[in-house]
Amino acid sequence: CLGSATGAEICRAPAPTETMARLVRNAACLGLLAVAVADKSLQDRVAALERLLAQQEELLQAQTLELHGSDGSARRLQVPTLPKSIHYATGDTDSIPYTSEEKITGALDHIWLILCGALVMFMQAGFAMVEAGSCRAKNVQNILLKNLTDVCVGTIGWWASGWAFAYGGPMTSDGLLENGFVGSQQFFGVGFVTYKADGQLEPTTGPLNWFFQWAFCSAAATIVSGGVAERVAYAPYVVFSFLMTAWVYPVIVAWTWGYGWLASVTSVGFMDFAGSGVVHMTGGVGALVGAAIAGPRSGRFQMPDEFGPHSLPLMVLGTFILWFGWYGFNCGSTLGMADNATGMLAAQVAMNTTIAAATGGLVVFILRLIMLRKYDIGGFCNGILAGLVSITAPCGNVESFSAFFIAIIGALVYQGASSLLKKVKVDDPIDAFAVHGAAGAWGVLAAALFDWGNGVDLHHGWSGFACTADDNGCIKGGNGDALAANLLEVIMIFLWSGGWTALIFLPFRVFRKLRVSDEDQEYGIDSVKHSPAKAYSYSDMATGSASPSSPSKGVAQVAPGTSSLPVATESAPKPPTTAFAESAGAAPA
Repeated sequence: CLGSATGAEICRAPAPTETMARLVRNAACLGLLAVAVADKSLQDRVAALERLLAQQEELLQAQTLELHGSDGSARRLQVPTLPKSIHYATGDTDSIPYTSEEKITGALDHIWLILCGALVMFMQAGFAMVEAGSCRAKNVQNILLKNLTDVCVGTIGWWASGWAFAYGGPMTSDGLLENGFVGSQQFFGVGFVTYKADGQLEPTTGPLNWFFQWAFCSAAATIVSGGVAERVAYAPYVVFSFLMTAWVYPVIVAWTWGYGWLASVTSVGFMDFAGSGVVHMTGGVGALVGAAIAGPRSGRFQMPDEFGPHSLPLMVLGTFILWFGWYGFNCGSTLGMADNATGMLAAQVAMNTTIAAATGGLVVFILRLIMLRKYDIGGFCNGILAGLVSITAPCGNVESFSAFFIAIIGALVYQGASSLLKKVKVDDPIDAFAVHGAAGAWGVLAAALFDWGNGVDLHHGWSGFACTADDNGCIKGGNGDALAANLLEVIMIFLWSGGWTALIFLPFRVFRKLRVSDEDQEYGIDSVKHSPAKAYSYSDMATGSASPSSPSKGVAQVAPGTSSLPVATESAPKPPTTAFAESAGAAPA
């Protein structure tokens, strides 16, 4: 609009050419803007697609490893490769949050391992009952003292250095122990809980794994106490118990479960699912060497009838407790319960464990019946334990029929080792080596010989239901490599555990500090070293009388200050001498 001379506005329409030019310019601007917007949106979508593809590729790799189990990661003590935080907040650049799935599986793993660890810890009660029942009543308190010491002193040893040597790392990028021999971090549990930049505490899975593995460590030490029972002094045993849990056992764990040199010694590494070798053979060999160095109990092979078990009820109770706890020992060695495949493997482990225990007990019971023409309850108990030890290594990679035959052979190995030790006069009061050492070695070899891989060439091992594989698929010839690795495990455990047991006990023996005196053994260690002086309050357990004033017919009373052995009269046949008989009556003057 233009102003006129009269002040009126004169308006005109734009020329057609001007309008067209303006429209062209606007269209061009809109086109450029649309292209820019479209380009930006395309870039974002491409970036998002790339991120999605990367995530899918990582998921595919994880599923491939889970399927083939080429690195055994399904059973590793899980340590997140990326920093995760329970305190994660939006914008946090130092950590990432746990996903909903990880929260659920993490909770399940904690429940599973804490429950199984508690079951393994309860096995200490079983060991105590079996050992106490197998020995003489006059030494029961001393035996129980050493069982309590193993748990308490062993806990301090495992906390101080045992865990660090076994699992402390550092680890390589391939997940193997850096020096291949022993860990060097996390002494006294340092690093299990850390501080974030804002001062909040950030937990890890360290305490969970520490607790579960502690229960195994305590079991290995307790096995030795039975082999040296009734003659080894308390102070030397305390030293041994600490060193076993703080150094000897942890180094063996570092080589094996800690992903040391035995984990990668062949194409498939060793296979010891729950510890026939790592736990039981370690303790059993320690018991053998300790028993040999300590020597036999005074009079053991001159008066063998006086050294029988004093309480078969305690032995049977202890055996059932151990059998019950063994489900935590073996099934818990899945080290988690994050998916249905792991649950199915744990069920297979439970089935194999049950079959092996029953089979081992029956085989030894029948053998003893043939040998003695009498029922031997003590042999029945040890046969059950030998079957359990034999299946502990292969329980996660064999079928139920294999478990049955493994237990049969394990029972025969136990009986042979037990008879051999008596022949060479090595005094092992509870057959600790025969049950845990000999049957443990057999279990390690059986894990390779009876692997359930298709045919004789494919090996499953740690992979459970899948074959052990590499980038080219299932590894051929894996069973042979596994047998070589497991044979090496048996040899190294024998040398390491036996060698260190000798180094610990021999100096005490040389300086005459290892054994309780023959006189104290005759009186009973309880009466000499403990208060009260006897484990039982019954006054005449040997004759089964209700009170000292009502002795059984044909059995003379025991006068105070005299031998506690009952003397049979001519009016009745002499009853079998029992350990109860040796400790009945008043304490020595």
